[in-house]
Amino acid sequence: MSKKSKTAFVCDQCGADYPRWGGQCTSCGEWNTIKEIRLGGATTQHNSRTAGYAGSRSEVKLLSDVNLSQAERIFSGISEFDRVLGGGIVCGSVVLIGGAPGAGKSTLLLQAIANIAARGVSVLYVSGEESLQQIAERAHRLKLPADKIMMLAETSVQRICDVLDEVKPKILVIDSIQVMHTQDTESAPGSISQVRESASYLTQYAKKHDVSIFMVGHVTKDQSLAGPMTLSHIVDTQVMLGSTDDARFRVLRADKNRFGSVGELGFFAMDSTGLKEVKNPSAMFLNRPDKPSSGSVVTVLWEGTRPLLVEIQALVTECQYGNPRRLAVGFDQNRLAMLLAVLSRHGGIFTANDEIYANVVGGIKVTETSSDLAIVVGVVSSLRDKVIPHDIFFFGEIGLSGEIRPVANGHARLNDAAKHGFKKAVIPKANVPKKSIEGLEIQGVSTLSEALDILSEM
Repeated sequence: MSKKSKTAFVCDQCGADYPRWGGQCTSCGEWNTIKEIRLGGATTQHNSRTAGYAGSRSEVKLLSDVNLSQAERIFSGISEFDRVLGGGIVCGSVVLIGGAPGAGKSTLLLQAIANIAARGVSVLYVSGEESLQQIAERAHRLKLPADKIMMLAETSVQRICDVLDEVKPKILVIDSIQVMHTQDTESAPGSISQVRESASYLTQYAKKHDVSIFMVGHVTKDQSLAGPMTLSHIVDTQVMLGSTDDARFRVLRADKNRFGSVGELGFFAMDSTGLKEVKNPSAMFLNRPDKPSSGSVVTVLWEGTRPLLVEIQALVTECQYGNPRRLAVGFDQNRLAMLLAVLSRHGGIFTANDEIYANVVGGIKVTETSSDLAIVVGVVSSLRDKVIPHDIFFFGEIGLSGEIRPVANGHARLNDAAKHGFKKAVIPKANVPKKSIEGLEIQGVSTLSEALDILSEM
């Protein structure tokens, strides 16, 4: 007797279930995200998937009795990669790495496991897309030691776990999770149900046998991870590898990390020998011309656990058409509109009839408010054609009443800028350190008008 096939309609963004197809998901509000999936045949046998993502069942314990020993970490030999992961690869963790085609996901993982295997740690690379010959050619081109890396071309999750029981590796790479399939699900590989069940099966195995797993994930045309949103909830860490406006550089960002900070960035340069670490990313984003120009300002961001110096450019020009444009590249356009309103009300500078363009050099995305002061100073500098010297930088948050608010990690930002040769800093008065920093003149401001007065005196 054949099994009875079951189907369901599931939103691939939030995972909500529906009895029939609909155009809009009433749970998350997205359109055209409800897909029909096959759940496989009904059976009365115990299914290992019911064990949960965390692995096997455990007994009830008091929170005070839980072992607080730190999880063992394996270092990949790539410091930028280890930084994003929170200090190394945690044994038994599941990491999902996504990115656009050609970003370098497979190359980065191959370089990492080659370094790990060279230290005597057993690794297994499972390829479901590329042939083993293609991977071997890449390793040869990158001049990686390939004599200790175990390879397997397979897409069946059950078969992969059987091989894991035999070779018992400490590190496993799945390239990619979208082509894996389980025998318990009848839908095609790449479907929502197959991706979810394959990731769940591998995660359970990782927790039970203390194997660290890296899953390569594809992205959609809007640069979000393909597959169900449940995939992000299953894994321990989710990182995205993307490129800056300059195609030579790659940025690795942690969107979720149970073993480290979220928002940590790792910087790499792509060349013919693979991905190389960028030890000083501030120098990468501060490749400025020798002659200073108006509208160019340097600020210090805080990304993850380290400061990052970036250049912000602003251009103010007369409006040639009916409605002046406000365009921001690299940060929130709504925040730019808010800062212009504060500049008009509390700075006495009106830009309602001008077109304003603002850009963060290098293609980095600014997600914090410490760049507010630099953006406003850049706009005023361009409007007045006032050149700002190369050795001065600004940071600080601007409130709606025109006050300059302090930002986190101010002292570390100042020290990093001083190491790069900056001589003067204009920062919030509350961030001025009690002890002076050698070679750096620090000027604190509490209102926007004070900062504009300093700009006028330059």
